[in-house]
Amino acid sequence: MAYFLQQLINGLTLGSIYGLIAIGYTMVYGIIGMINFAHGEIYMIGAFVSVTAFVLLGLIGVSPVPLALAIVLLTAMLFTALYGWAVERIAYRPLRGSSRLAPLISAIGMSIFLQNYAQITQGARLKPMPPLVEGGFTVFESGGFAVRLSVLQLLIMVLTLVLMAGFTTVIARSRLGRAQRACEQDIVMASLLGIDVDRVISATFVMGAALAAVAGVMVTLYYGVVDFFIGFLAGVKAFTAAVLGGIGSLPGAMLGGLLIGLIEAFWSGYFSVEYKDLSVFAILILVLVFRPSGLLGRPEVEKV
Repeated sequence: MAYFLQQLINGLTLGSIYGLIAIGYTMVYGIIGMINFAHGEIYMIGAFVSVTAFVLLGLIGVSPVPLALAIVLLTAMLFTALYGWAVERIAYRPLRGSSRLAPLISAIGMSIFLQNYAQITQGARLKPMPPLVEGGFTVFESGGFAVRLSVLQLLIMVLTLVLMAGFTTVIARSRLGRAQRACEQDIVMASLLGIDVDRVISATFVMGAALAAVAGVMVTLYYGVVDFFIGFLAGVKAFTAAVLGGIGSLPGAMLGGLLIGLIEAFWSGYFSVEYKDLSVFAILILVLVFRPSGLLGRPEVEKV
């Protein structure tokens, strides 16, 4: 039981990170109906920006730690949001009126470009980070096995809940949120009614990139190392989470992220760790076979 609880905590922590990345995928798809395959690299950029901010601002070992984390989070969100805006302007906006294949290829090209850009500017070696958030709690103990909840794990889960609640409020009640929902329903009619569609789409990319930056900061602190390739696998898994939960659904993206994290954690804990990625995609295949729209998704109705 104790081991099960420990893996549950580990899975929820990892799933929170996947959920933050998955929101960016589901938002872009919900509005323009396309997958931003460069989003995983945006998350990678956020991780590198966090390491750079910690070093250049001299915040490693600085007390109080919450203040240093807040500064790095804001810095990472700001710079990563600029990258998200640039991806939309360069890879998507010029091709918005073309066939769906052209923006898809453009996004894949942007993904490869950002990978190589990070490799050239930051180097191919791993970038280590010393542990900054230490300490934890023993929540349960049985048979000599103590279930630990670290302060960092608690921070990741609480921060994810706060961001999800705030983000949902913005989408539901703000003027920008209403414009986003209008564009999601019918982007042509929204434009005819006076909504600045270009601004709404750019804002959507910026918001998704900012959330990916938070995930990048958290994963840097959690694992203590980053490299230029971390965005690929995390991006694929976050995209899987978005599809699993129901692409286009914000709660579905978070639910899918949590499920992916739990599947990985429990498979690694009870079975062979080499096949944890295979287990994730096997579950996805089963869900798509029996529920193609995802767990919380709605069947797409073609407008005529």
